[in-house]
Order: sequence, then structure tokens, then C-alpha cells
Amino acid sequence: MDLELNRPSIREIQKALTSRELSTVEILEYYSHRIDQLDPRLNAFITALHPDEKTIDLGKPLTGIPIVLKDLFETKEVATTSGAEFLRNNIPSKDATVVRKLKDAGAIIIGKTNMHEVALGVTNINPHYGTCRNPWGLDHISGGSSGGSAVAVATGMCIAALGTDTGGSIRIPSSLCGTVGLKPTFGRISVHGVIPLSNNLDHVGPIANYVRDAAILLQCIAGNDPLDPYCLDHPVDDYLTHLEGDINDWKIAIAQGDFIERSQPEVISAVLNAQTVFMELGAKLEKVIIPWLPEAARANSIMTQADAATYHQERLSCSPSDFGADVLQRLRIGSTYTSMEYSQARRIQAECKWKFKNLFELYDLLILPTTPCTAPLIEGADALEQARNLTCFTSPFNLAGIPALSLPCGFSHEGLPIGLQFVGPEWQEAKVLQAGRAFERSTQWHEKIPRLNH
Repeated sequence: MDLELNRPSIREIQKALTSRELSTVEILEYYSHRIDQLDPRLNAFITALHPDEKTIDLGKPLTGIPIVLKDLFETKEVATTSGAEFLRNNIPSKDATVVRKLKDAGAIIIGKTNMHEVALGVTNINPHYGTCRNPWGLDHISGGSSGGSAVAVATGMCIAALGTDTGGSIRIPSSLCGTVGLKPTFGRISVHGVIPLSNNLDHVGPIANYVRDAAILLQCIAGNDPLDPYCLDHPVDDYLTHLEGDINDWKIAIAQGDFIERSQPEVISAVLNAQTVFMELGAKLEKVIIPWLPEAARANSIMTQADAATYHQERLSCSPSDFGADVLQRLRIGSTYTSMEYSQARRIQAECKWKFKNLFELYDLLILPTTPCTAPLIEGADALEQARNLTCFTSPFNLAGIPALSLPCGFSHEGLPIGLQFVGPEWQEAKVLQAGRAFERSTQWHEKIPRLNH
């Protein structure tokens, strides 16, 4: 197997291991070399690891699979920085629950990835560890805050990754870098041992190149955790059995209205083309206006910044210079919100959950763009303004706590990826993944690979 040309899936790697076409040593040597080769230009990693795995158990679901982690998952005896200078020397004594689950499933952790400082931002322009660059255009942002994870996956520096998502931080970089990113239902995956941004909104989820790979990772890490008060004891579905099923006669709502149509024309065009694919698959499409999305996005922003300011309260008061300028500004804004404003945001959250519950009594799925634009430039007059808009289509689903999946659905004239977002009812990750896989089977966007070898 030519790892560089194929950008293999989990299944392909395991098949090569079973047939002895590849050894674990060869796999790890290849990915270590690829990180050394590509990362100086991309800056996707804060810490690259070089594990020596010689004995493996072929009976495990992630045997021999190189996986990277956003650098806020605690890893035993490996620095966990959360993208902050003040945590540069933070060495945890044990693994986060999801990291332990990955290792128990046979995965090999090969690195900790770059992120927006303390996860409070979506550009991945990090003043302490450097800017993470988009592999489709090195002068464009990767998106964040899980940007390093998406870049590592997109460029084949690993097979898959874990990220976190509080307002879009898995789906935004997945959209901008052309990967698959899943934010599951709130409480579906443990956040124990994950440095928080907002305990009320944080979600852990997979980033991969293929929907099946995201489903495999979800299967390995989903489930209740008695160590995590935010993890909910809800039965875990089988995410793979019906993954290849059709979506004939599914009722799909297509989000419309001024809020959606603010998107770049090429984004609108790509989503329209995606609608044609769903009609050919036999789905029944209906245009809907969801008027509460802007209010939900605003409430999510208030809660995120207020919760973050609460978590970092002592450092914000005593050592504000420890933070980069953009994060410090957001934390200070978060500290000014009144209890009344926070209470109103929580009320909007409850109403938002109720409204989406009612919506999904009528429809199987909701579809809309993941982001209103392709990756903004790192520098430029409108770079910051565009970046502010990146969460508008993702954060409402953090507020509601319902599953949402991003996968590529086209490219701009500049060659930058465009993301399509699939949203489903609470606990229905299997349905969202099934729809994503149906779209993936019918298109070729996931086959495109950024070329950075020379």
C-alpha cells in the first residue's frame, strides 16, 4: 500500500496490517516522516510524538491507527498546553477518559495538535505556538479552535483526530480544511480530563477524512463516564450497522432565509448542488426558515465567554498578560456579562432545544452550510471580520446540544473547501452519519487531497 497516494482509511490500514502488507513500525515511521516533512509549513502540531509500538492486538477496532489529539486532552506524561503559554509545562499524571478509551481500542497517539489559545477563538492564530495554516492555501486560516487536528487529518499526517467543539470548533476547521467533523449530542462523550472552555457547551468529537472513520471513532469513545458529571447515561447506538443504508423518503429540511443567504455565493451554490444529490437519492426536500438561529448564536457566544471568564477568573485578575490580545479581550467581555444576561441566554437555550425538538418531529434531518464563507486570509483588512462570522451556522447546535456533522461539498474558485452541515435530533448520531455517508458515496469531494509534498 502506498500510504502517501491513497490517504487510507482505518479499514484499509487494518487490512494491510492483517495481511502483513504493512507493519506497525512501517506505519509509524511513515507518519513520523510525514509530520517532519509537512509540519514546518503548516504548524499543525504543538508536540509530535514518536511512539515505539511493536506488539499489537489485531482484534481491536483501532489497532495500529495513528491518531492525534487537540492539545487540551490530558495525556499521561505528555505536555497538555491548551494552546496557552502558562500551561507549556503542564504534564498530566493520567489520560483523559477518551484518550484511555482510544488506547484501549488499539489507537496509537502520535501527537498533540495546535489550537486557538484556550480554545477561545476560531482562527488558530496562536501568539504562543504560531499560526496553523490551511493546506489548501497557506496564507489562509485553518479555522479553529481544533485547527491543528483538521490540518493533520487533511494532509495525511495521521489517520484521524479528536477535537472539541463549543461553538463550532470541530466543524469550522473541518469545513475550511475539507475534512469530516462530528459534534455529537451534548453528554454523549466524556469531557473528563479535557481542559474546559465552557462546561455547559463543550463537546468532544472526531475529525477524519471519511464518514466511516468518524463513526468508528465515535463507537470507541461514546458512552457514560462516572467521572464526568456532564456525561449522560444514554444507550450507545451501533453507528456502523446501518451506515451504508439509503435515505430514500427521508424528509430533509433545507435552511433558507436572509440569515443563510448572507453566505458567499459559491457557498450557496455548493449547497444548492448538494440538494440535487439528495433528491437523486430519493429524499424529500423542503425549504424552511429557522428564525431563532441568530438569537441562538448570540446566546451561545454570551455563555461561552462568560463560562470561559469564570474558569480563568483568577489568572484574568492576577496575570492578564499571560493571555494573547484577542483571547484577553474575549475573556474581559465575558467577565462583564451580568447575571441577568446569562439567565436570558439560558432561557434562550431551553427554548432553542424545545424548538429543535419540534422541528425534528417533522423532519429527519436539517441541512445548511457549515460556514458562510471559505477560509479567510490570515492577514488582511477583512480577515478578522470574516472570522467573526464563522460560528453563526454552527453555534446554535452547541446551544441546543444536538448532533451536527460537517463534510466537504465543493470548492471555491480559489480552490478552498466548502463544508455542508447535517443536523439531526438529540442522540441520533447514527442518522446524521448515515446521511453523511449517503452523500459521500454519491460525490467525490472527499477524494480531493491538498498537495504539499514539494
